[in-house]
Amino acid sequence: MNPARRELGFEDMNPGVPLDPDIEVIYDYWCALAPDRSLPGRQHIDPAKIPVHLLPSLWLLDVQREPFRLRYRLVGTAIVEAMRADPTGKFLDEAHPHVKSRAEFFERYERVARTGIPSRRRGIAQLWIHADYREIENLILPLASDGTNVDILMVSTKLFRYAPARQT
Repeated sequence: MNPARRELGFEDMNPGVPLDPDIEVIYDYWCALAPDRSLPGRQHIDPAKIPVHLLPSLWLLDVQREPFRLRYRLVGTAIVEAMRADPTGKFLDEAHPHVKSRAEFFERYERVARTGIPSRRRGIAQLWIHADYREIENLILPLASDGTNVDILMVSTKLFRYAPARQT
């Protein structure tokens, strides 16, 4: 673990709600990747060092700056299943046209790309509607091949199965 990176923290959209243990493992892995306060890059990621049960929940987005757009570079199998489609190679706004007009949705991703500060959110899934997965927790982690300019966002998403209320 890189204490200098860890002490910078992350934007938490749900303060007071503990990090899911799987999300914390990915965050700790990311913190350990780069020296000092620079950002790790895609070249630092070694999938063999990520617990195998977490790989299906990871996805990578290429960052396009002007205009700001995100393209799916890699999508884990759990995310493909939740989306019921494989969006690899597509721009996020093309794969999910319902969010195209929602500037606030993209603001969080753009903020991470601009500032290099990770962001965590727990709540209702916004990219897909799936009867089994209504709640998610995700952590957007910036990657910068030069250590400074974010060119990829690595996202870890924990899917929580929907549990209907029991009738008595």
